[in-house]
Amino acid sequence: MVGAQVKFGYFSYEQTLKWMPEYKIVVDNMNDLKSKYDAETKRVEEEFNRKYEEFLDGQRDFAPTILQKRQTELQELLNRNVAFKAESERLLAEAEKEAFAPLHQKLSNALQKIGAQNGYAFILNTDGNACPYIDPTMGEDVTNMLKEALK
Repeated sequence: MVGAQVKFGYFSYEQTLKWMPEYKIVVDNMNDLKSKYDAETKRVEEEFNRKYEEFLDGQRDFAPTILQKRQTELQELLNRNVAFKAESERLLAEAEKEAFAPLHQKLSNALQKIGAQNGYAFILNTDGNACPYIDPTMGEDVTNMLKEALK
């Protein structure tokens, strides 16, 4: 099969994903969830700061055991706040992955269909400068086909 030309397609995954109507809904939902976590993080930080200021104001007057107790309470509160922040970041990342999964699947299905219908050996993702040059006489931009398939 010497001299046979391989047919391929190419597109920007990120641009196509952002074009999808569902994308804005997912982003809005994720921003809403993130703002709720941010608000809770701010609330617990303010609570810690208030208690720390109270501790600083009264530390000279505290008996040693009360001083020790307050220091321990502050340390526990700080540890809980750090743990909450780490857990909220993990949960947000997980929620984002789950929220975008249907969009990725829909895009993947459309790519499979377009690839099979057009006899492409492969379809390249041009994001991240992965393909700095593609000869348009040898490959085909499938963006418009994807947009039509994803309507």
